[in-house]
Amino acid sequence: MAESIEQQATIAKLTRRERHGVDVCVRYLTGKEPFLRYGRALAAGWPITAGVIEGACRHLIADRLDITGARWSLTGAEAVLKLRAPLSNGDFPAYWRYHLAREHHRLTTSCGALRVRSETRWAMGW
Repeated sequence: MAESIEQQATIAKLTRRERHGVDVCVRYLTGKEPFLRYGRALAAGWPITAGVIEGACRHLIADRLDITGARWSLTGAEAVLKLRAPLSNGDFPAYWRYHLAREHHRLTTSCGALRVRSETRWAMGW
């Protein structure tokens, strides 16, 4: 495909400036060639259409974040999506075990425990 695009640009006698986008596209396609073997993907039964990806994005992102009147900060949206993905794919129990272990580690290491104690002292006015 990259060769065909390059050939069409040559036939059209595009100037160097006009050809910039074509050259970027050709470099991208050439560099990603190992990942663009659609015949192999189809033979293996793998989905290659954007519809599968768009459906997943709609399910994970749009259905939750595109609620009328909702406003999301980047941090808030990211936090919701980090929980929504493992909930949706059935990995939440494993994710939650990992989260609890990391939080336990953070709170019980010397630096983490010291930080929690000093924050508690500050909050309690000590």
